[in-house]
Amino acid sequence: MSTAVVTGEWSRIWSRPELGLQALVDATGSVRLGGPDQDWACLVPLVEVTATGHGRMWSGERFIETSIGDRMAYRAHETVQDGDRERTTIRLADSLTGLVADVILEAGAANAVPGAGFLRARVRLVNEGATPIRLESVSTLALGGIADADGSLDGLTVHWADNDWLAECRWHKAPYRDQVVPLSRAAHGHEGRGCFERYSQGSWSTGRHLPVAALTGHDGRAWLWQIESSAGWRYETGEREGAAYVALFGPDDAHHQWHHTLAPGEEFATVPAVLVRTGTGGLDAAFGVLTDYRRGMRRDHPDHTALPVIYNDYMNTLMGDPTTDKLLPLVESAGAAGAEVFVIDAGWYDDDSQGWWDAVGAWEAAPNRFPGGIKEVLDAIRHHGMTPGLWLEPEVVGVRSPLAGTLPPEAFFRRGGLRVTEHGRHHLDLRHPAARAHLDQVVDRLVGEWGVGYLKLDYNINIGPGTENGPESAGAGLLGHHRAHLDWMASLLDRYPHLVLENCGSGGLRMDYAQLALAQLQSTSDQQDPLRYPPIAAAAATAVAPEQAAVWAYPQPDQTLDEIAFTLTSALLGRVHLSGFLDRMSDEQQALVRSAIGVYKEIRTEIAQAHPFWPLGLPSWDDAWIAHGLHGRGSTLVTVWRRGPGSESSTLSLPRLRGVPLVPEVLHSGPSGAEVRWDAPAGILTVSLPCPDTAVLLRLPSAPRR
Repeated sequence: MSTAVVTGEWSRIWSRPELGLQALVDATGSVRLGGPDQDWACLVPLVEVTATGHGRMWSGERFIETSIGDRMAYRAHETVQDGDRERTTIRLADSLTGLVADVILEAGAANAVPGAGFLRARVRLVNEGATPIRLESVSTLALGGIADADGSLDGLTVHWADNDWLAECRWHKAPYRDQVVPLSRAAHGHEGRGCFERYSQGSWSTGRHLPVAALTGHDGRAWLWQIESSAGWRYETGEREGAAYVALFGPDDAHHQWHHTLAPGEEFATVPAVLVRTGTGGLDAAFGVLTDYRRGMRRDHPDHTALPVIYNDYMNTLMGDPTTDKLLPLVESAGAAGAEVFVIDAGWYDDDSQGWWDAVGAWEAAPNRFPGGIKEVLDAIRHHGMTPGLWLEPEVVGVRSPLAGTLPPEAFFRRGGLRVTEHGRHHLDLRHPAARAHLDQVVDRLVGEWGVGYLKLDYNINIGPGTENGPESAGAGLLGHHRAHLDWMASLLDRYPHLVLENCGSGGLRMDYAQLALAQLQSTSDQQDPLRYPPIAAAAATAVAPEQAAVWAYPQPDQTLDEIAFTLTSALLGRVHLSGFLDRMSDEQQALVRSAIGVYKEIRTEIAQAHPFWPLGLPSWDDAWIAHGLHGRGSTLVTVWRRGPGSESSTLSLPRLRGVPLVPEVLHSGPSGAEVRWDAPAGILTVSLPCPDTAVLLRLPSAPRR
């Protein structure tokens, strides 16, 4: 067991200087997490728990100041070194209920940003008492003492991201005091009852917001957090004794219909969450640290460094209507363009005169679509040097599917004893062995027998709060299913180590790092308008590591060369999801596509190691000028979009390259071209795009090219 450092009225049992955090225990045994110079009163208990019969000490919208959290007392702590990470377990106990909490804090320093780091937290609860405890909320991480450099909240800014179908990763910011107003604490003797909060609803974990948000100070310091849950999450920030606090949660009763009864001897584990802390550099630096963390916590896979180019037949092309005759010309043209994976998207199983949406589930190839069998097309894909892929929506069974009647009722989501139906589908509960066996048989056929090497796993319904399996709450059922779903995904990769899994949820509606710790790619959107995609593509790296962010590029034969270049450019700093009727293009159009893919293959090794930044700030939905960059080891890559009329030029501040003499290189643009000027002493890049609705990809060498 580690020893404590005693200072005055409290003892320090854990600290990380690069995070500006320490865990303190006072004479009563209360443990709190905060900065080194903060007043004890502004800190919050390390774990906050509400349970039926044990609510909050100050009623309101906040899920802090809980009775159990206030009673939790220090028992012991232990620190172990695991490679370059340090893992500390702090054990707390509530003598009244017998509830014991192991708070697991895993800390790491930032490779790319000196004086910064991350803290990953999980909580394990055990009922050591004699009676059941009905949990209603449990914090994964709670800390206080956050303030600007002058110790006030006036200079803080809160950042959050809204999400929606076709409009993902829309970031907003506001002065902290606009969201958490001063209430004259001294005049009332109490804090306010409200807070700034965001949370998920239903089974689309990012259907409303991203589980990522931040506070920043005017001097460049930042606190950035991410909750890793596919089932339910919530964060809140508010004022406590003149400082800000942040509390991160998985599902709870009030927002997700989650409660969980712990019988004596039983345990429960919260969803993980991570906090990034930087002293300078603001959001760009913080997202650089978060990107490194994401790369370090996910499952190793060769796709993360290979970054093959993917052609998918769906977007603005076949749109769920694949046949042998339609696919073979696309296969040939995709291979000629440089694609390395060819994915047959939705509809390959559809032979139903009433449509496939509410009849899916068996995942057998449709004979009328593939008269010579689907293997004819899969073989053609391989013949043209590409890995074959298929679309699959594994968690649903259509109401007209035979499986809806042959699988046992317990294999489906139910509430109130009734099977749940949403948009013509039932939902499998992957905790049931029959549901899992069914999907294992499907994948073993597609991958093991047909030789498919890529599965696009889609998810197109929001099933609501979850499933009630016996006495469990709907939210607990959803969490249980999603943990089983993650286990199933891991088992696929255990059996087929080179299989690539794409995570898709009607685009980016289930874009969380519970899934992305296992899936190699994330669909960022279903957006079909190339002029609407840039703010999504530019901000995708806030939600996903760049090499996991799949962005559609859908050039068409009826587009101008500038329009083709525009849609291709949007994908070049992520993962290229190429689509479009390439087979119908002119030689000049095809050459432009091949050129863009060639550029991507040249820079993709840099993408896999680079850190994102936004020289014009995170984009707003209607911004005319948008810029997104990646800082690599030897160069900086920047994509700049101009949408609509207005100014023909924009100035980008690149302080990291200030004073560096360099010559910007245009890697990809349309025939209308781009003019670029670099002011090294000021660190200012001026980009001119003379025509509206055009884009350019630039390389800024920051070190001699090898």
